[in-house]
Amino acid sequence: MEPSQTASTHRLEIRNGERFEFGENWSRFLSVLDEERIATATESLRSMLGVTDLVGRSFIDVGSGSGLFSLAARRLGATVVSFDYDPKSVNCALELRNRYFPGDVNWTIHEGSVLDGEFLARLGRFDVVYSWGVLHHTGRMWAALDNVGTLMNERGTLFIAIYNDQGPISAIWTRVKKVYCSGALGRLLVKAVWIPYFALRQFAIDILLRRNPVHGYTQYKRQRGMSRIHDWYDWLGGYPFEVAKPEDIFSFYRDRGLVLARLKTCGGRLGCNEFVFNGSAAK
Repeated sequence: MEPSQTASTHRLEIRNGERFEFGENWSRFLSVLDEERIATATESLRSMLGVTDLVGRSFIDVGSGSGLFSLAARRLGATVVSFDYDPKSVNCALELRNRYFPGDVNWTIHEGSVLDGEFLARLGRFDVVYSWGVLHHTGRMWAALDNVGTLMNERGTLFIAIYNDQGPISAIWTRVKKVYCSGALGRLLVKAVWIPYFALRQFAIDILLRRNPVHGYTQYKRQRGMSRIHDWYDWLGGYPFEVAKPEDIFSFYRDRGLVLARLKTCGGRLGCNEFVFNGSAAK
């Protein structure tokens, strides 16, 4: 690995309450990662990209987090590059490579920032650029959105997910996240209020729909292979935090010559809108 941002800078941001420790959360997630979750993640990637496999294609995972989707891409046959700004997230990807593809020369892992143009230039261009739920946590979302486009080759595909703009509600969540990242007392307060709320809300929904009370938890991992509880912590602490309306993302990339191939929205609610764009040469 060639770190483009020092670990000390990252630690300083954590200490100053400017950033959530995503890598710490993803490290815990790996303890519940199993073959069912991996298979689900792999299928969700294949479905959204509209492919049967990624054999012969290059894939970059921008902000690789747990490393799960880097692993999914590798299982689909892609040559994979993963990178993350959080050193513990980098370690997660290394752990998964060691578990499932030990010594693999077709999966490389780096520490770096999507805001670092020099670092990105060294990585090259890729057939598939993937960044799910990452760019809105950089503190400079629009710059990050611009930068990931530079990683695509002419016929490349860009698959991103960005938090939906809910106006005043999003502003409230920004304040909650800042409190969470402010220190131990802030974390305790936010978790004491919101974790019981999330749990009781899901329980009530399952009861009203006459489902097994644990239905919401068992079904959640069948969406993208993720963990509902770990995603709760990611949501509550996920700072920096920015949002965008679907039409704004569409316009941003249309003006840069990309073509929208697929859109999956969260229906105006809390969550991420997913976009797949193709390079202009892939029209």
